[in-house]
Amino acid sequence: MKNLGVSILITVFGLTAHISFASDYNSLVLEQVKQMPQGGRYSVSHFAKICLERSAHFESGKFFILPSAASPSFCSGATYLVFIRTIEALRARGELHLDSPTLEQLIIRDQHDGEGIWGRWNANGPGTARLFHELGLGLNFDNFDQAKPGDFMKIFWSRQVGKNEHGHSTIFLGLENRSDGQYVRFWSSNIPSGYGEKSVPRSKIAYVIFSRLETPVNLARINSAPLVDSYLASLLRSRSSITEACAKCGL
Repeated sequence: MKNLGVSILITVFGLTAHISFASDYNSLVLEQVKQMPQGGRYSVSHFAKICLERSAHFESGKFFILPSAASPSFCSGATYLVFIRTIEALRARGELHLDSPTLEQLIIRDQHDGEGIWGRWNANGPGTARLFHELGLGLNFDNFDQAKPGDFMKIFWSRQVGKNEHGHSTIFLGLENRSDGQYVRFWSSNIPSGYGEKSVPRSKIAYVIFSRLETPVNLARINSAPLVDSYLASLLRSRSSITEACAKCGL
């Protein structure tokens, strides 16, 4: 009975600590979405990747996020730009302080899947959620009932993960009840029109993983993390599963 009491105390303390030290930055994420351009076109071409690198210009210790509405874009690049914008907004407010090595890690340099911050974010499978879990950036979960606008959301259109995966990196905006069922509304770079909002029937989604930014200061942990996440790096050529992906993300 004494051990049970200790266990309950530890659990309660852990929950209290999470509530005390974790913040909710969803509203700030949504502010950055509103400042992103509309349209362009969706593309995963080499030129689209060059445009992405140009859009996240880093100079004198600061990111300047300047995507062009006419430029081609793709989903993980779009959500990553919003992520960096959010980090810069927190720095501008004086609410977040990151050292130079950590800021350098945020730069997009055509990293391979699983390499560094961008390489993890851009990887197949649960790239963003795996990054959040590895660095302790925030909460990962898969329940729509817990979701709030401003959560990062990885959509899996099928149960396949890794090789032959069909997925979409997005920012959750809400649920809509229509005459033909419930729809999921999100923002991303979408096929075919590029930057913007989109709604799809919830029935067309096989699975989702939400990631909520809570502790951005933990980005500094990337400096002691492995250069390459071997699990994410393997997903270009190997198959995984929803079960394994969830385990890798702390679900």
